Amino acid sequence: MPLTSLEQIIPELRDAIGPVILISGVGLLLLTMTNRLGRAIDRARQLKHELPKRTGHEREQTLAQVAIIYRRARVIRLCILLAALSVLLASALIIALFVTALLQWQQGVLVGLIFIGSMVSLFGSMLAFIWDINLSLHALKLELETTEPESD
Repeated sequence: MPLTSLEQIIPELRDAIGPVILISGVGLLLLTMTNRLGRAIDRARQLKHELPKRTGHEREQTLAQVAIIYRRARVIRLCILLAALSVLLASALIIALFVTALLQWQQGVLVGLIFIGSMVSLFGSMLAFIWDINLSLHALKLELETTEPESD
C-alpha cells in the first residue's frame, strides 16, 4: 500500500468539497420535508378529533381529507427516504474519493456510479416532493369546497 503525502491528498480534499456542499443542501431539504411530515400528521390528528362532530357530506369530506393526508405522509416518507439515501451516497462518494486517492487506485467508474446514484436518488426525492405539493393542494380544494366566496 503506497503512502500518500499531504501534498498528494490536498487535491482530493478539494474534490470532496462538492459532495459536502451537496450533503448540506440536502440537509436543508430534509428539514423542510420533516416539517411538512409533521404538519400533515398534526392535521390528520386534528381531523380525527373533528370527525365525530361531522355528519353527512362534511363527514365524507373529512374522511377524504384524511385519506389524502395519509397519502401525503407516505409520499413525504418516500421523499425523506430518497433524500437520506442521496446523502448516504454522497458520504460514500467522499469515502471512495479518499480511499482511491490514498491507495492510488483508478476507480473512476465506481466514483461515477456512486455520484449518479446520489443524483438519481435526489431527483426521485424532488419528484416525490412535487407530488406531495400537488396532493396538499387537492386536500385544500376539498376543504374549501363548501366555503362560499365573499361577495364585494
